[in-house]
Amino acid sequence: MDLKGKNAVVTGASRGIGLQIAVDLAKQGANVAIVDIGSEEAAKAAVETVSSYGVKAVSYRCDVSSGASVKETVAAIKKDFATVELLVNNAGITRDNLMNFMKEEDFEAVINVNLKGVFNMTKAVSALMIRQKFGRIVNISSVSGMMGNAGQVNYAASKAGVIGLTKSVARELASRGITCNAVAPGFIETAMTKDLSTENSPLIASIPLGRMGQVEDVAQAVVFLLSTDYITGEVLRVDGGIAM
Repeated sequence: MDLKGKNAVVTGASRGIGLQIAVDLAKQGANVAIVDIGSEEAAKAAVETVSSYGVKAVSYRCDVSSGASVKETVAAIKKDFATVELLVNNAGITRDNLMNFMKEEDFEAVINVNLKGVFNMTKAVSALMIRQKFGRIVNISSVSGMMGNAGQVNYAASKAGVIGLTKSVARELASRGITCNAVAPGFIETAMTKDLSTENSPLIASIPLGRMGQVEDVAQAVVFLLSTDYITGEVLRVDGGIAM
């Protein structure tokens, strides 16, 4: 499917993986609504970067864990873009700690953003897609949600939940011409993980391809799933083979 002229919503899109997804969509000719709760400066820079590819880009400050905030944001997006064909739920946080030392509020915060946030945004945007009987949704999960990871019971639980949500949404919305898939990244080189990628690192040694992934690797997988018409309910690992 040609993405040129399509309107996309990407959450957590002012930096890292989300920004690269927005850029790759812009390269395909898609307009992008950049949804984030980060700084205004980062959002402004993201809009400038995405719009430099000749597409429309608008930023929206939104707390995806809040249903009210999402509802207000999606209403604004509808006003600005009229339609939404593509949704990428990328926004996420970490609050890592061993389970016996993890605070209850840190567990809840991660679940609220990473899982409830996907529910809130999918519910609001899919309402627009249902009316037009067309839509493509991609949720960013994680291999942590497939294989677990010590020190991340909250994060792994949230990302496993995203997989279950993805498959359920795929079944619910298939008859409306809407597909829903997930991408499960492994260790991706970003500002948060750069210190993990060192020579002789046991982490790198555990990855069959012998290196961390790049944000471009994840973005390419997302664009692929947004472009397909006959794949739904699938989880595509982008992990260098670590979760084989």
